[in-house]
Amino acid sequence: QVQLVESGGGLVQAGGSLRLACAASGRTRSTYVMGWFRQAPGKEREFVAAIGWAGGITDYADSVKGRFTISRDKAKNTVYLQMDTLNVEDTAVYYCAAEMSGGWGGHSNHHEYDYWGQGTQVTVSS
Repeated sequence: QVQLVESGGGLVQAGGSLRLACAASGRTRSTYVMGWFRQAPGKEREFVAAIGWAGGITDYADSVKGRFTISRDKAKNTVYLQMDTLNVEDTAVYYCAAEMSGGWGGHSNHHEYDYWGQGTQVTVSS
């Protein structure tokens, strides 16, 4: 129904920046929230940021607030994650996700999302 493809991951030194993109295709007209999550080795999947598709409201995990910025391009069906001042603790596989239930309340809960991308590796070196 909906396919998500992440891009932009890679290797960056601590203090540097990286920009991730997630392109959505398929039946996207019912998408209400797009989110970014990450998962490090041995850790559970962690909320990073989310954006409401229609109105653009955003929310961030405390660990990335002030450093990361989520945005979307409606015409391109694409959501972005600008990551600045990266540190080694940001190293993880980053996933984008689409939530189509029509509510904002569950935006930080990965169980509420309906579709997931394949993930892109972000590695930050000291």
